[in-house]
Amino acid sequence: MMLAGAALVACSGPARPVVPAAATADASEAAVTAVQAGGEATVEGYRLGPGDQVRLTVFRHEDLSGQFEIDGEGFFALPLVGRILSAGMTARQLESEIETRLQGGGYLVNPQVSIEVLNYRPFYIIGEVNSPGSYQYVSGMTVTNAVALAGGFSYRADQGQISISRGGSAGAELTAGVETAVLPGDIIEVPERFF
Repeated sequence: MMLAGAALVACSGPARPVVPAAATADASEAAVTAVQAGGEATVEGYRLGPGDQVRLTVFRHEDLSGQFEIDGEGFFALPLVGRILSAGMTARQLESEIETRLQGGGYLVNPQVSIEVLNYRPFYIIGEVNSPGSYQYVSGMTVTNAVALAGGFSYRADQGQISISRGGSAGAELTAGVETAVLPGDIIEVPERFF
């Protein structure tokens, strides 16, 4: 009965997206901070972004659980609570936000939510490689792995001048070596060498 009433409330009008305070942290700012601090980038503390696919589990509520993809604006739609801005949030922050919205909306008394990242957004490799383009990210990836996926360096590649735009085209640009870690959303550029 309570679920039927909640469903009617959810369907009574278009759900307006709510921007949680935790989502204000920008993924590229976190990457810049890690680079400036001299830390090596890893997927620990990974911030979600457009193109990521997550599995949401609400304990004892299979009807609210499922797989979701974060859209180009950084949102995904969840039954009952509507659109949730998840871009820029860690999985733990998103779990907390969903629990708060489920409880605050009167849908569940003590919700327990779990988020698992199923597929990370792709990384991109451009420039002097044999097959430039976007590729599926795999945890623990380095520039060497990325270049191998792209068919190897072309004969014109300057292997000593590789750069990475961390977090996309608007992200921090850093000089990379073949053992530099690659993260989801990175753009790797291999320039042409001059003879």
